[in-house]
Amino acid sequence: MLLTARSQSNVSFGLGFTERWLLSTLTTLPCFVLILINVTMLVTLRRKKVFGETSRYILLFNLLLADTVLTTLNQLLYILSMGGLFLSYPVCGVLIMIATLTNEVSPLTLVAMSLERYVAVSFPLRHAVIVTMRGTVAVIGVLWAFCSLNILVRVLLLLEFPFDRLESLQMQHFCSSFLMFITPKFHEYDKAYTCFLFISASIAVMSSYIGVMVVAQSASKDTSSARKTRNTLLLHLIQLALSLFTTMHNSLLLAMSTVVRRRVLVAVQNVFYVFIIMLPKCLNPLIYVLRDPVIRPVFMGNFRCPLKN
Repeated sequence: MLLTARSQSNVSFGLGFTERWLLSTLTTLPCFVLILINVTMLVTLRRKKVFGETSRYILLFNLLLADTVLTTLNQLLYILSMGGLFLSYPVCGVLIMIATLTNEVSPLTLVAMSLERYVAVSFPLRHAVIVTMRGTVAVIGVLWAFCSLNILVRVLLLLEFPFDRLESLQMQHFCSSFLMFITPKFHEYDKAYTCFLFISASIAVMSSYIGVMVVAQSASKDTSSARKTRNTLLLHLIQLALSLFTTMHNSLLLAMSTVVRRRVLVAVQNVFYVFIIMLPKCLNPLIYVLRDPVIRPVFMGNFRCPLKN
């Protein structure tokens, strides 16, 4: 799975200083606000004991943590590419692996959150028994271990990179997965893994949504409660679709690169970065700040006064 920020090898091609400064500012300011909101959410989830003892909030903490790290790395690599700054191959490789890891943890956490909501609606009396704090922590550990295994495979594939032919470990281009992973074997693996992840996650979330909708319509007498539950799962489905849509980004850009001029491709890359990479990450905190009556007042208090205990 490849990220937009890591495919910015031509993001500043043909752009003047003013254009680079403007694009960097337009993306950095909202990114900074998003990171600030995410960090405030993370602090909020850690300060209240109830949040640390509730499975959905533990999963939310994991989701926000992965999104915050990913957003920070994305914007860092974007600014470096705009500034024309080159990294060394080892540093670029580490950043790419961390970004890939957090990018994959995020949609899988959404799957776990959807399943938790399904159990809460379908088996309300057994929810506390099925979804325990220990089980939730174990699920999070499995998610990170599974994604780490994918990173290990990528590291092994990276060993096929012809480092011995390089005159220096200093890169002569922007940090990009296209430059790090150049073997056909890696591209085949990446496509297979992406398809597996996309199909599996989509089936899990859609099944949860359908299951909750059926249960809510057949058993719930509280129309507003049923509607809220369905909307929550629908939002998870939209989040997952937006998150997994990034997996098609590079393939789309590669296809466009054969039919459009490079300057047009640069503009498309920047638009994709804002609307495909940054925008979906804004949904997670907004959904829970605006819709969750438990976390909203605590968050607003922390956001207004971050140093308040």
